[in-house]
Amino acid sequence: MSKVREYINETVTEMVHRVTWPTWKELQANTIIVVVASVIIALIIFGMDFTVGITGDKDSTWKGILGFIYKMF
Repeated sequence: MSKVREYINETVTEMVHRVTWPTWKELQANTIIVVVASVIIALIIFGMDFTVGITGDKDSTWKGILGFIYKMF
């Protein structure tokens, strides 16, 4: 049990005294970067899915490029 208590005390000491936490401005800037990058990646994936014809609706008139190719054969 003493080893568990020692581990917890060392963890608290490290988190409070040794970790360099970002400032509020750094945190906000990094959060904005992550949100913008996530939106851009989501839009790219949506565009690729829509172009290929993955819409989730089987009755959709848009079948994408693959639907066009399959229709030719």
